[in-house]
Amino acid sequence: MKVEDRKVIGIEYTLKDKSGEVVDTNVGDESLFFIQGTGSIVLGLERAMYGRPLGDSFEIEIKAADGYGEFDEKKIRKIPKSVVKNLGEVTPGMMLQAQGPDGMEVVTVTKVTETEVHLDSNHPMAGKDLFFAIRIAEIRDATEDELAHGHAHGPGGHHHH
Repeated sequence: MKVEDRKVIGIEYTLKDKSGEVVDTNVGDESLFFIQGTGSIVLGLERAMYGRPLGDSFEIEIKAADGYGEFDEKKIRKIPKSVVKNLGEVTPGMMLQAQGPDGMEVVTVTKVTETEVHLDSNHPMAGKDLFFAIRIAEIRDATEDELAHGHAHGPGGHHHH
């Protein structure tokens, strides 16, 4: 079986940045499952998966534009420090949930002054090239249920809470 649209793919991956630092990995853990062709993983990686056989291992560099997007200066905003006073001490590097123009979003605190907190809603990997090592651990047909929901369901099916 090969990777194609409407198939559930399970991968083992290691993501590194350009300095070779491991950013994320699931090696030795449960596979990451997704439905090919639904945009559930970064575009560049989804494109690179097509036609590959079960058990295939490969390494790929994905440019920022086909990964988590280019860094967008417009996604940085400043809010009065008084807005977050109930959170205790807010420090750079903290991740917060905030109400953004498109609903809830995760933002990173980039700077704290006497009066302001600077928030960045870019993905932490935005503007960075991605270096993946991938092993295709599983390929199977997606169920009608999975296709209707737009994502792969884990062992034992899918439960809405």
